Amino acid sequence: MASTTIDTVISAPRDVVYKLFTERDSLNEYLPIKFTLKKPGGTERSGVGARYLVGLAGVGVTEETTTLVPGERMEYRIVAGAPVRRHVGIITFADADGGTLVSYRMESEPKFPVPDRLTELALRGLINPFLSAARKATAK
Repeated sequence: MASTTIDTVISAPRDVVYKLFTERDSLNEYLPIKFTLKKPGGTERSGVGARYLVGLAGVGVTEETTTLVPGERMEYRIVAGAPVRRHVGIITFADADGGTLVSYRMESEPKFPVPDRLTELALRGLINPFLSAARKATAK
C-alpha cells in the first residue's frame, strides 16, 4: 500500500480551516472538481457517514466521512468509483505559528499492480489542490 503525507501551515484559525475540510463542498469555488453531497451524515449534514460525489457532471468517486474529532482530525474513505481496494484520507489540524498546521495523509491500495512510488506521486497530486484551495479560501 502506498501513502504520502503533506504538511503545511494555512494562515487562518484552526476552527476555520477544520470547517473548510470537513464541509467538503465549501472548497468547490477553488477546485477544478466539485463535491456534491449525496447523503448527509448521521447527526450533521457533513458529519460521520456523509457521502460526497467528488468529480464533475455526476462522474467521479464517492467518498464517505468516517471519523471527525472537532478541530483536530477528519478521516474519509473512497467507497465507490475508483479502481482501489482501499483508499483513505486522514487530515489533522493543530495550532501553529501563523495559523493552522494541516497534515494531509492519503493511503491507497490500487486494484491493479502499480509501483508504490508512482501511486505516491499521484496521491501528492491529489492532496496539493486541496491545500491550495484552502489557502485561497482563507485569503479572501
